[in-house]
Amino acid sequence: MTRTPESSRKLCKAEQRRTFIKRTAAATGWVIVPRHVLGGRGYTPPSERLNIASIGAGGMAASDIKSCSKENIVALCDVDWANAARTFEAFPKAARYRDFKVMLEKEDKNIDAVIVATPDHTHAVAAMAAIRRGKHVYCEKPLCKTIYETRKLMEEARKARVATQMGNQGHSSEGMKLMCEWIWDGAIGPVREVDVWTTHAVWPQGMTGRPAETPPVPDTLDWDLWLGPAPYRPYSPAYAPTLWRGWWDFGTGAIGDMACHNMDPVMTALKLGHPTSIEASCSIYVPSFTWNKPFNKESYPQASIIRYQFPARGEMPPVKLTWYDGGLEPERPVELGDEERMGNNMGGAIFKGDRGKLMCSSHSGSPRLIPQSFMEQYTQPPRTLPRVDGHHQEWIRACKEGTPTGSNFEYAGLLTQVALLGNVALRCLGKKLLWDPENMKITNFPEANDYFHYEYRKGWDL
Repeated sequence: MTRTPESSRKLCKAEQRRTFIKRTAAATGWVIVPRHVLGGRGYTPPSERLNIASIGAGGMAASDIKSCSKENIVALCDVDWANAARTFEAFPKAARYRDFKVMLEKEDKNIDAVIVATPDHTHAVAAMAAIRRGKHVYCEKPLCKTIYETRKLMEEARKARVATQMGNQGHSSEGMKLMCEWIWDGAIGPVREVDVWTTHAVWPQGMTGRPAETPPVPDTLDWDLWLGPAPYRPYSPAYAPTLWRGWWDFGTGAIGDMACHNMDPVMTALKLGHPTSIEASCSIYVPSFTWNKPFNKESYPQASIIRYQFPARGEMPPVKLTWYDGGLEPERPVELGDEERMGNNMGGAIFKGDRGKLMCSSHSGSPRLIPQSFMEQYTQPPRTLPRVDGHHQEWIRACKEGTPTGSNFEYAGLLTQVALLGNVALRCLGKKLLWDPENMKITNFPEANDYFHYEYRKGWDL
């Protein structure tokens, strides 16, 4: 029986809080072990500052490090010292390294927690190395490049019982909490369909070959370390330091980059688990397009549409989720006024309920019921979900006190797998893939299972 807004509001505060924590904290029941237990140094007051190292120091890593800068930043590692220069200057006392394996070995006793903010293809090897040394880990999104890596990292984090958080900051936002409370309150009724989109890719995609010319590797860059486990190829500025996301060997394309933000409120508010099926369509590749094979092995397509089907969950009905990227967008809701924008300049999501619609911007921003008159008339339920003072701060507190994080690797791993299944579907155009999550297997098209991982270069492993 569908819960009405009136009956939903009668849920006690403790029950709603438990529902949220069960959905966003450690779903399998593992418990985070506080830092002083892991380190064996005796009791460590929660007020004491963490010793944090970062694998990655330029780009997004610089922002993550800054957000954690009230703690002790004791070591910084980056394969590109030119890209990391500003962060090195900002933390002159931090030890500097190029190779994260060397840093973790030499600084082991000095490090409590590690930030991983590197290109997607090195997330898994870096985070795994830190976890196996008992370090708490904050890893940028997506959690990993492949579904196999994601499963292995989830298993290791579960075993180590360390504090983990993925860098999808909107998960800790007020907007995320409000959407959960409204949907669970029955504001728009049962939700059976959702559209999610992003304006990305804003980096080049759709390339049919590799760069023709290979300039010298900059003196400040260790190209072999940058490649990490990926297959070898000559250096090009078309890859590093910023344009790697569009290449299959290094990035995860638009959905890998942005689903962890824009699909996040959908997964959480609708309590979605694994999908039952996935299918994809995409823009053609020119000039290598043929009518039966619009896919190439070098680059993600310029634009794609990916359709997911999720099963019912308790009283919640099955959900059809459609993903759009590369400039493609869902149909504009008739409930929006002529001057109202659909989402923001990075995309958004539209929940289609039996009794109305809810729209948000990218990163769970600016949630509202539409039309505006619906929002104005709606009596919002009490704010029963726990609020936090920031995504990084939630992780830091978990490191010190053993409290849960919302985007821990258990939840982040699920969200990442859902995004990466979209990329598997892009490699199997024309096929509706049936997903068996328990056995990590596509059941109706065995060739698809080849895309769950790839062979690492010699010298690299999980």
